[in-house]
Amino acid sequence: MPELPEVETTCRGIRPYIDGQTIRQVDVRNGQLRWPVSDEIYAMRDTKVVAVKRRAKYILIELESGEHLLLHLGMSGSLRICAPEEELRKHDHLIFHLSNGLEMRLHDPRRFGCALWVQDKVENHPLFAKLGPEPLSDAFTQPHFIQSCVKRDRAIKLHIMDNAIVVGVGNIYACESLFMAGIHPKRASSKISKVRLTKLFESIRSILARSIEQGGTTLKDFLHSDGQPGYFKQQLEVYDRENEHCRQCESKIKRIVLGQRSTFFCPKCQR
Repeated sequence: MPELPEVETTCRGIRPYIDGQTIRQVDVRNGQLRWPVSDEIYAMRDTKVVAVKRRAKYILIELESGEHLLLHLGMSGSLRICAPEEELRKHDHLIFHLSNGLEMRLHDPRRFGCALWVQDKVENHPLFAKLGPEPLSDAFTQPHFIQSCVKRDRAIKLHIMDNAIVVGVGNIYACESLFMAGIHPKRASSKISKVRLTKLFESIRSILARSIEQGGTTLKDFLHSDGQPGYFKQQLEVYDRENEHCRQCESKIKRIVLGQRSTFFCPKCQR
């Protein structure tokens, strides 16, 4: 599933091609995504794009009218910029025709993504109402994070993946951040020292920033808007490395299921 770094990379990938351009029209080849494609998207004609932004794992395309296109890549989706003559793929569900002669195509094999129209202020949309701060923003502070942890007894991995606490710390980056901080994923958040929680706070920010810098993580289904895969996967320490040797201590990486997600950790480095 594309996580926050992949979505941020997608925004950066499409921005030079669509910012300032006019969407001439949209071809909806399949409107049955996670939610039905909004009627307003079907009817789009000659609508200028003024900004491309991200909130959590949502892509927000701001229009000259003040309204927004809200896109989500779901479990296996991607956005890419194409020349019109490039052959359509089976799961290219939306094609945005741009004034520069290019096309932006939403590809979503599992159809868990979405394409919605936001008429009011974005922050008032129900999907954003309970979202916590962005992990790389000034709103995500160490004192607030530590306070949120000491009040809860749930497993720390589940805590940092809660979008009400901080957005965008998906499964891959939760595993990697906990490894960097030396914390077992099942340990109750209230039983972790403030020193260790400070290390985890710093690890979350460091892992996400590094992944964005290197282009996101390459997974089975994700390709950037330019068709090039990410490079962060080469540096994953524990995620998807079950029974491989830890690069720090040579112990074998373990896998457990936590919150219905595969969770990878080193039993020696993370106690």
